[in-house]
Amino acid sequence: MIVAVANQKGGVGKTTTAINLAAALALRGHKTLLIDLDPQANSSMSFLDLQQVSRSVYDVVEDESCALRDVILPSSQEHLDVAPARINLAKLESKLVGEIDAHFRLKDGIDSVREDYVHTVIDCPPALGLLTVNALVAATHLLIPIQSSYFALEGTDDLLETIEKVRSRANPSLELLGILITMHDRRTSLGRDIRQQITKVFGGKVFRTIITKSVRLEESPAYKESIFSFAPDSSGATEYYSLSEEVMDRAEKRTASHTKDASRYALR
Repeated sequence: MIVAVANQKGGVGKTTTAINLAAALALRGHKTLLIDLDPQANSSMSFLDLQQVSRSVYDVVEDESCALRDVILPSSQEHLDVAPARINLAKLESKLVGEIDAHFRLKDGIDSVREDYVHTVIDCPPALGLLTVNALVAATHLLIPIQSSYFALEGTDDLLETIEKVRSRANPSLELLGILITMHDRRTSLGRDIRQQITKVFGGKVFRTIITKSVRLEESPAYKESIFSFAPDSSGATEYYSLSEEVMDRAEKRTASHTKDASRYALR
């Protein structure tokens, strides 16, 4: 499973979700790769000392001679490796203008290490540019975090339109794995109303797991840790571990469904 965590709107818990979903999958004993495509490099900083990073995903996408395997580093957590980001990722779009294969660079890199990992999680930047499109072209599944706020659905139409464009040509097998409600406050009527609104729009695509507002979740990045090492008994740890189970279950069911459909087609 290669899951891109994307939403062009910032501050929705995208990076927090990428970090803790990858950590939860690794905690289950599954070899997992976290790819940081966000120039802010917050996912990378949660597991690595960036002072020790000499090459990053920028080099893989910009220079075809640099293999993804060459930039992957082991994290402080067992079963979890990281392909780090650097601030120079922000310059990548202008560097690749006119390159015919610009949208496929990350996919080529991931294909070369795909057999090494059970799961790959991609933390996309908060924009619908070249980096996010690279992630959507490379991914098998997409997870969209949406903050439980008054403007929750703002901008999702643009993201869904981009997904359909990618599906139509570059990656027909890309599937929307689900919508994750984040920063939810169960205590307020507004929070409950927003949850109902999101569910009304996306129906069964909304994950049963909801990430509630948590001081521990907000603090953990400052200490450069996932929620599982920073506060293993917190609600955030419980929720993200539950999400990882739901993510795997959905991905496996859809893979099984596609295999069954292919078998039926072959027997005709």
